[in-house]
Amino acid sequence: MDEIRKSFHQTLDEIRQDIVQIAALVTEGIPRATEAMLQGDMTTAQTIVDGDDPLDAKALELEELCYQQLARQQPMATDLRAIVTAVRMIAEIERSGDLVVNIAKASRRLFGVPLSARLRGLLAQMGEEATRLFRIAIDSYVDQDEGMAAALDDLDDRLDAIQAEFVQEIFLWHNTGEIPVQAAVQLALIARYYERIGDHAVNIGERVRYMITGWLPEQAGAARVAAKATPPIGSAGSIESAGSTESAGSTESAAGDQ
Repeated sequence: MDEIRKSFHQTLDEIRQDIVQIAALVTEGIPRATEAMLQGDMTTAQTIVDGDDPLDAKALELEELCYQQLARQQPMATDLRAIVTAVRMIAEIERSGDLVVNIAKASRRLFGVPLSARLRGLLAQMGEEATRLFRIAIDSYVDQDEGMAAALDDLDDRLDAIQAEFVQEIFLWHNTGEIPVQAAVQLALIARYYERIGDHAVNIGERVRYMITGWLPEQAGAARVAAKATPPIGSAGSIESAGSTESAGSTESAAGDQ
């Protein structure tokens, strides 16, 4: 039995290492995609697009390995949370990789479109913030740092603010007639891609917190739903319920007397 558990934990360590490796592809890909867009480097953009299939294949392999461990080992408590977290993180990383590819593809559609210094600066900032958030998320997983993971939600606000400013700048620039509507749409989509990468980083942070403590943000919502479903003592609902119970009891008593 000890050998079985030892083998399980060894496999779990390998899964963690592989997760960090595929996450590194995303962390490295964000600034590369940003630079390719700003420099009009279509060769790098194509390299990023071509690199998506290997990431997807590795993510699928890891996900299947996690399910195998769940079926064979039936882990409990901390081990179960570690496997569940791994499955969710793999999905977040894979989707983030898709977003990096989307940025690279959009840069090809924007090739030759002149961008203002303001737009270029905001694009660079979004790339930096998305990279930073994703790196912090993965670091919190490696270090099992709940505080670092919890901070991601607030840190994401800066990326959201830059994205909003960028979209506003797009409309202002488009209204002057300096950028065609197709280019404006592509730029707005790129901003959305960066913002979504930040959201995935926050989601990873939430899964790390779950792995460490068992906490999930959905628990707060579930508690609110339960509170609404249970009428307070003394409320009309509870009085009616009590009255119904008492009435039913009286009826049963009367039936018994007969």
